[in-house]
Amino acid sequence: EPNVLAGTLIAHTDAVWGLAYSGIKNHLLSCSADGTIRLWNPPEKMPCICTYNGEKGCDPAHMVASFNTGSTVIYDLETSQSVVMLSTQIESGIQSNNHINKVVSHPTLPVTITAHEDRHIKFFDNKTGKMIHSMVAHLDAVTSLAVDPNGIYLMSGSHDCSIRLWNLDSKTCVQEITAHRKKLDESIYDVAFHPSKAYIASAGADALAKVFV
Repeated sequence: EPNVLAGTLIAHTDAVWGLAYSGIKNHLLSCSADGTIRLWNPPEKMPCICTYNGEKGCDPAHMVASFNTGSTVIYDLETSQSVVMLSTQIESGIQSNNHINKVVSHPTLPVTITAHEDRHIKFFDNKTGKMIHSMVAHLDAVTSLAVDPNGIYLMSGSHDCSIRLWNLDSKTCVQEITAHRKKLDESIYDVAFHPSKAYIASAGADALAKVFV
């Protein structure tokens, strides 16, 4: 709608998979199927500030990026250099289906959390790059993650049709909601916490967006 659209950022050459906004400098990060991450300052005449190679996440000075190789890297947005590689210990040298569907940063702790096609959720220490916890979290691929604004709960969505709420301290599931029907073997695409109210939301392959109290 022309009366709603404030502007269009054009640079990616393939589908845009995700966005992260930083209120510190009013910058925007986008990740695309073209294999790049772009850092934007939307009001500028030349809005694209920098181009990286990967996916996304956000902190005032850092970006966390996951790649379809299964690796996750933290970049310094000022220098454009990689700061730390988050490594997964691989049992007996055999890499399983390690495709990462979502990566999020804890709002207050130096922790990165990744959602995997092989049903796992993994937790990494941003300072050392080491994996601090790994768990089978769903019965199917984990597609989406969100951390509540206070950093107490993690929410995950999966193609098993469920949303699960996890206590981040104990890593235990405290609630499960069957949220969406399957369509072509897919179910939940995204989950979100309201920034200030006790609402959660999900979006599914059944073409529905739901809000839960």
